[in-house]
Amino acid sequence: MSNSLATTSLAQKYGAPVPRYTSYPTAPHFSKTIEGANYRSWLGALDDADTLSLYLHVPFCDRLCWFCGCHTKQTLRYDPIATYVEHLLEEIDLVAEAVGGKPKVSGVHFGGGSPSMLEPDDLKRIVARLRKSFTFCEKPEISIEIDPGDITPDRVAAMAEAGLSRASIGVQDFDEKVQEAINRPQSFELTRDVIESMREAGVHSVNLDVLYGLPHQTEATLGATIEQVVSLAPDRVALFGYAHVPWMKTHMKMIDESALADIEGRFAQAQLAAALLVEAGFERIGFDHFARPNDTMAIAAKNGRLRRNFQGYTDDPASALIGMGASAIGETAQGYVQNIVPTGLYMAAIKEGRLPIAKGFALGPEDIARRWVIERLMCDMALSKTAATEKFGKLAEAILLEAAELARNDEDGLFVADGDVFLVTEAGRPFVRVLAAHFDTYLKQGKARHSVAV
Repeated sequence: MSNSLATTSLAQKYGAPVPRYTSYPTAPHFSKTIEGANYRSWLGALDDADTLSLYLHVPFCDRLCWFCGCHTKQTLRYDPIATYVEHLLEEIDLVAEAVGGKPKVSGVHFGGGSPSMLEPDDLKRIVARLRKSFTFCEKPEISIEIDPGDITPDRVAAMAEAGLSRASIGVQDFDEKVQEAINRPQSFELTRDVIESMREAGVHSVNLDVLYGLPHQTEATLGATIEQVVSLAPDRVALFGYAHVPWMKTHMKMIDESALADIEGRFAQAQLAAALLVEAGFERIGFDHFARPNDTMAIAAKNGRLRRNFQGYTDDPASALIGMGASAIGETAQGYVQNIVPTGLYMAAIKEGRLPIAKGFALGPEDIARRWVIERLMCDMALSKTAATEKFGKLAEAILLEAAELARNDEDGLFVADGDVFLVTEAGRPFVRVLAAHFDTYLKQGKARHSVAV
């Protein structure tokens, strides 16, 4: 059998929809039985030894990109954003009052939507309130997701004053036909100029997001985009597969499904882009990230300190993630919480002085063990029998038996036993989500629909 034929058959065999495992259990299994009182108790259990990562969600954009799967809404006026900011400031106070001890903040991330839409004064007010309400470590990582179309000199200056250290910039694809098909016009020149302005302002690290599997994308057009991306000298590249989920995001119905690649085409695009990035000097991180060898994420991956949470792969060592803003998700040792998604209902809860929790999940001992196993597979491409047993004792025994059975029944060389370690091979790396799903006891219990695995 030829290599190309073997590859496409693997894509067909393992391309079924599975979760992305940015949590375990995954968000579809969160329950409304977890409320603000639960979260208040979990926050109160934090102490001086803990570290915090703060995520602030800004669910607004000035254009609606048809490929976007985020919780966001389009607005051409700033008034709704200004009102939202006032409530976000109040939530910061509510959360800070509930936190026990004085844990230190190691990272702050502004996500969206397009948080780069924030007016300079509002961005500075939010960061000032965070610094007033929480104790920060000496050099926190402050990052923001940027739509280049939003950037002005005043906004760049405000980001610099706020201590911005990392910028994440969406590229998606530089091909004009692809951009038209996803309603995301964005020139290479604009992107280059924004990156230069970020670096001139003192931002030490730039991450670029690229998508494959978009309408009208081909290996040739994606290859050209990767070449342009490499020329911008980013520190990290996130290579995501477009998740076509029109049953969840109705604006995706604007995308011509006949222009989307099939599963084999998607896989070929992903493999080509990954090969080009590795050839350009990037190291593979997990299954969809790439970083320069001296980048902190690459170093964390080498040292076994890579983590995975709702922001994807991260080198942030924080023991708790606190999400603020509509739809934001938080994570503590006890479990997960998600804020109310509709902005109006979120702001109403804040106005009533309530933590705006919509649902969550309280972790049991087996959940914690399986979460660790899935995270290590997703991050390290490996599972140590000794480490699992030392950490979880008898709870690890059944999971390791499952791993042994998975390796024994693997006919394609994706997952193998090698002494003390179970390894995800290079052939298995693109399908690590499928391998992780074998350890998910909740997957068959719900009716959630997921994006394809490649």
